[in-house]
Amino acid sequence: MGHNHGHDHTHGANKKTLMISFIIITSYMFIEAFGGFITNSLALLSDAGHMLSDSISLGVALLAFTFGGKSANYSKTYGYKRFEILAAVLNGVTLVLIAIYIFYEAIQRFQNPPEVASTGMLIIATIGLIINIFVAWIMMRGGDVEENLNMRGAYLHVISDMLGSIGAIIAALLIMFFGWSWADPLASIIVAALVLRSGYYVTKSGLHVLMEGTPQNVNLDDVIRTIQNTKGIQSIHDLHVWSITSGLNALSCHAVVDDQMSVAESERLLYQIEHDLEHQNIHHMTIQLETSTNQHDNTILCKVKAESSGHHHH
Repeated sequence: MGHNHGHDHTHGANKKTLMISFIIITSYMFIEAFGGFITNSLALLSDAGHMLSDSISLGVALLAFTFGGKSANYSKTYGYKRFEILAAVLNGVTLVLIAIYIFYEAIQRFQNPPEVASTGMLIIATIGLIINIFVAWIMMRGGDVEENLNMRGAYLHVISDMLGSIGAIIAALLIMFFGWSWADPLASIIVAALVLRSGYYVTKSGLHVLMEGTPQNVNLDDVIRTIQNTKGIQSIHDLHVWSITSGLNALSCHAVVDDQMSVAESERLLYQIEHDLEHQNIHHMTIQLETSTNQHDNTILCKVKAESSGHHHH
């Protein structure tokens, strides 16, 4: 049951981390947007736009954890775990749209750069940077930014946001010391490029899951080898490996076994495979055993392993 506890623990830690980060980022986003408006800085406004996307991604990730925790029912037998992936895709698309808008604005500003209140811009951008560093630190300490797609998405946002604040600080300094007003739209274009990049990757990984793609942390050759090398298995077919949501991978396949195999032996065989695959990031297995003579039509033992023993992911 240790695995189960670990999963629940990281889930709770992720949720708490997201909540704190969400409150901090959202509060500062309003300040930065207001500051960008007053100082007439596109770099600040684009950074605030980036913070808005952070805020959306954090809020959506929070909702996803709340929904994802809802239990399965007859109409949704996997529960609401996929909500998290839909949220990630939505978030990625939003980012791409924000980036396109910033590019458009920046081009206008290159043609006729407006006056920018650089001192105010510098102060606001610096506070923004400090806040981003603080939030990134909270996420690193409290959340699972490696495995969980949603947490990872939110974390990458905050990191690229940090770079956006640095860009705004440099632009403010260039305007203050050299009067280079083009530094402001230039900084916003750099921010837009970062926003576009993270939007693209978040959307891509989300769509990969929705298309039932093989999870990135599963090596299919190793999985096939593990099953085929198990004593008693002659061959396998109809193998599928996919992700239900971040950190929950599923597998289903048909395995051909010896005609004379007893029920007790096949039970043992299934437990052996299950045990071996646990260490290859497969959390949920359905393996159908059949004999070579009755392949496809009449299965001797159709044993559905709904969840690997004792490892429930609720």
